[in-house]
Amino acid sequence: MLLRLKGYRILARGFRLPVGEIDLVAARGGVVAFVEVKRRGDLVGAIEAISSRQRRRIARAAEAFMAARPDLAGKDQRFDVVLVAPRRLPRHILDAWRP
Repeated sequence: MLLRLKGYRILARGFRLPVGEIDLVAARGGVVAFVEVKRRGDLVGAIEAISSRQRRRIARAAEAFMAARPDLAGKDQRFDVVLVAPRRLPRHILDAWRP
């Protein structure tokens, strides 16, 4: 996995709650990254597939995740995206948006 190769530790996969869901939660250093993974026919289509409604749902799920994990208090939080398209290397976009 791309994030592990970059030195991230995966904390959760497919974290789902009624308020939203997060594909991956990863940590490296003092940062917790909430990662949305999008696979489409091309990278542009992948990034365009993340709606503002979906970003809000991810942010709400991130709040719930952090509330359930007091051991992560004090760490910076970031929303990343990993874009996947056929015959292309995955692209990791750091700090893709702010809630």
